[in-house]
Amino acid sequence: MIDVLLVEDDADLREAIADMLEVHDISFIEAENGHQAQALIKQNNVAMVLSDVQMSPGNGYQLLEYINTHHNGTPVILMTAYGSIPQAVDAIQAGAVDYLVKPFEVSELVRTLQQQLLPSVRQSNEHMIAEDPLSLQLTELALKVAQSEATVLLNGESGVGKEVISQFIHQSSSRNKGPFVAINCAAIPENMLESALFGYEKGAFTGAVKSTIGKFEQAQGGTLLLDEISEMDLVLQAKLLRVIQERQVERLGGTKLIDLDVRIIATTNRDLKKQVAEKLFREDLFYRLNVFPLTVPSLRQRPLDIIPIAVKLLTVYNRAAGQTT
Repeated sequence: MIDVLLVEDDADLREAIADMLEVHDISFIEAENGHQAQALIKQNNVAMVLSDVQMSPGNGYQLLEYINTHHNGTPVILMTAYGSIPQAVDAIQAGAVDYLVKPFEVSELVRTLQQQLLPSVRQSNEHMIAEDPLSLQLTELALKVAQSEATVLLNGESGVGKEVISQFIHQSSSRNKGPFVAINCAAIPENMLESALFGYEKGAFTGAVKSTIGKFEQAQGGTLLLDEISEMDLVLQAKLLRVIQERQVERLGGTKLIDLDVRIIATTNRDLKKQVAEKLFREDLFYRLNVFPLTVPSLRQRPLDIIPIAVKLLTVYNRAAGQTT
């Protein structure tokens, strides 16, 4: 996800604001009018919009109306050199979250942006709870890697929420319209895991009465989560490595290579470097997976998340039981 869509027709001011965003490590894309901004917001997943009011074609209020209609929930901050209290009230009533009068201090703009971006970190995924500083830091890193196609390796104890983080990365990425497919490598017997991953053709083995696609093909255009990758045997690791390198898969019993467009996230609760040293995990596969490593802290390391998680679970189970409190 991109932090800010900057919309400003004054090239010098746009460049100055862009420089400020870069200095404060806020990702952004630029447009010089409302019409360009509409095109960009259709093509990109942005956390918020910072827009001038007086510009053409497509002024700030028209852009705000478009966003409220087609991208409801995306916060918009308007900025203008012709500020007044009635205009500010009108902007807020129209749906803007804030209104800045030029010229403004850099610190004022940064503070306003950060106030809006922090909730977007906390609320980007309905299943994601991040109140503790450790969780917020992890979430910010997850948002950054979501903007790339890098393979992610999540490490952490069982039950810490590695799959939740994986879903968060998927939902925050440009692949969020595609499928999110997960497979637990520890839960499937070794002799079945290969066919589950790669699929098989009719007659490939006893019981293969029809052709079936595997998890890789199911995840086309989206994300594949390889949960507990450390439990995969060495023979299958070699086959997985080839699929990742070639970005192609061949079903069991098949002769056709199928091109893949899949982003891979892997998780483990073990020390993979130690497993590599002990010859239990392939070193080349480890480096293919460990492009962007993230460690998910345990709940005891992020105590500020405990009460929000408890409240979330209480709400879910009460709803399931037909309770309201």
